[in-house]
This record gives sequence, C-alpha cells and structure tokens, in this order.
Amino acid sequence: ALTGLFLVLGTALGGMSGAIVALVFAAALNFGTYWFSDRLALRMAGAKEVTAEEAPELHAQVAHLAMLARLPMPKVCIIDTETPNAFATGRNPEHAAVAVTTGIQNLLTKDELAGVIAHELAHIRNRDTLIATIVGAVAGAITWIAHMIQFSALFGGLGGNDEEQGAGGMVGALFVAILAPIAAAMIQMAISRSREFQADATGARILGDPLPLARALEKLHEGVARRPLTRGNPATAHFYIVNPFNAAGVSKLFSTHPPVEQRVARLQEMALRPI
Repeated sequence: ALTGLFLVLGTALGGMSGAIVALVFAAALNFGTYWFSDRLALRMAGAKEVTAEEAPELHAQVAHLAMLARLPMPKVCIIDTETPNAFATGRNPEHAAVAVTTGIQNLLTKDELAGVIAHELAHIRNRDTLIATIVGAVAGAITWIAHMIQFSALFGGLGGNDEEQGAGGMVGALFVAILAPIAAAMIQMAISRSREFQADATGARILGDPLPLARALEKLHEGVARRPLTRGNPATAHFYIVNPFNAAGVSKLFSTHPPVEQRVARLQEMALRPI
C-alpha cells in the first residue's frame, strides 16, 4: 500500500519519469536506513552502550533472555531519563541493540523488566525493527514528495505538459498530495500496532509467562502519564514499548501503539492456556 502511494505521488509530480525517480529515491532511502537506522535511533534517544562491568545485572538478564529466544547477544544501552520505557533497534539479530531507561529500571520488578526485555527481543526475532525502519522511511518519503507537489503547484510546475495536466490535473494532484501523507501515516500506525501485539505474544512465549509483561505494561502506562518524555522526536515513538510522549486522546487510527488495556487483556487470556 505504501509503495502504491509512493508511485501515485511520483506520477503526480512528474508522470512516468516521476514514478521512476520516486522508486530510485525510495531505494536509496531504504539503503541508507537499512545500514544506519540503528545508530540514528540510539543517538536520537540519547542511548549509551554499557558493558557487562558497568551494568552486570542488566547484561546478565538480557543474555539469559537472548539465549531463551535463540538470538545473538544484542548491544545493551541505557537512556538517562526518568521516563520509564524501552526499545529495540537493528537491521537484523546480528546487529541489534536493546535500550532501557533508568526510569524503567527504577519502576519495575526484576520479573516485570524481564517481560519488557523479552518483548524487545521478540521485536528483534520477528524482524520488526527492520520493518519499522523501512515503513518509516517510505512513509517519510511520501510526505516529502507530497510537500514537493504542493510546492510545485504554487508555481504551476506539476509533471506532464500543461495541456495534459490542465487545471483538473493540478487539482487532482494537490488532492492526492494532501491525502497521501494522511493515508501513509494511518498505514504506518496500523503496522506498528499489529507488530506490538505480535511482540507481546512472542515475548510472553520467550519468558514462559505473560503476566509479568502485563503488569509491566500497566505500570509503564501510568509511569509515562506521570513522567512523559519532554525531549525527543515524536517520529521515534513507535520504537518504544509504550508511547513515551503520552499521546492520550489520540485517535486509534493515528496511535503508534494499541491501547494498553487491550494488550493486557490479551496477555491475561494467554495466561489461561498453555503457551
């Protein structure tokens, strides 16, 4: 769906040649995000890699859960903020990192933190970190091209010759340019929400018990409400286990995460049957 939107916008901007340029641009963008997204995400979050000597308990916990998940040991990072949260990043399991905040370490019990780390390792195992990166790159490119179309329309420079384009074509292109970023955002958020549900389930299986993660989600929801992240880029919200910017009241269609109540309910249902 995102690729289709991308091609429609490229065509609106420059006809068939615009569609080809859009594809080339998308390929270059995805190449860059594939190789550098993990470092950018960690830098944007202010995450610092820590050694086993600096954080022995956290390292031991991640190593044990990575073994249960049959994953290579990821980098372990700490974000110095009281906002309780965590995220995973990396293009593949061999180049992955798990980051937790100082706030989440202070808020959760050892079992609850294990549930959160298992959830993040599930994202790595399910390749959600790569999916989120590519989806974010394409959605961002769609927004960029839409802005280009709107800018070009101001100067009557939309693709195709003037006779082919006409006033109707220009209006149609502007209509697409306005709606496409909204549609892209909705698709991006829907993908993010579905992967959160899947990571919850996979994380519960890695740990062998869904209830610690359920309790952790409830605590994190309340903790972020009290101490939301005040600095950072909202575009990175989908990386975290819960929205760090406390986006209460945001439409479900534009939410990066499913409602915590639904996630907790699904985990509690899992606890009633063998996992």
